Amino acid sequence: MIDKNQELVTPEGLEKLQLELDHLTDVRRKEIANRIRQAREFGDISENSEYDDAKAEQGLLERRISEIQRRVRNAKVVDPSQVDTSSVDVGTRVTLRVVEGGQERTFQIVGANESDPGSGKLSHASPVGRAVLKRKVGEKVMVSTPRGATEYEIINVEAAS
Repeated sequence: MIDKNQELVTPEGLEKLQLELDHLTDVRRKEIANRIRQAREFGDISENSEYDDAKAEQGLLERRISEIQRRVRNAKVVDPSQVDTSSVDVGTRVTLRVVEGGQERTFQIVGANESDPGSGKLSHASPVGRAVLKRKVGEKVMVSTPRGATEYEIINVEAAS
């Protein structure tokens, strides 16, 4: 069980956060500092739009850096090779079949901020993710989405690779 401040994340999700943090602190900070320095060279900063824009961008950047640092600090990494595949959880790959129609879809269940349904990554906090979480193969779940209610059957649960 995780506490409310922790964020479930896959190893890939944590790596992506760390890469973004490194880029923002190593590259973007320097770029913005250079823009501020150049804008100061124009003289009076009281009516200097380049300076104002750069300072505003610096504020946004620092907020984003703080947010990512918080997320990294509070990350609970879920190792797919260590997950219990007896039920659906973060770090598993689940195959669902639409009860009416029979279409099958396979998703990797990931942390809330890693969701990318187009690449088959579904957040555990999404409507489908919440419905299937902790459920077992053979169970059926009803999911309400903006498109309406759909009933799914869990066909397979395995560790995500």
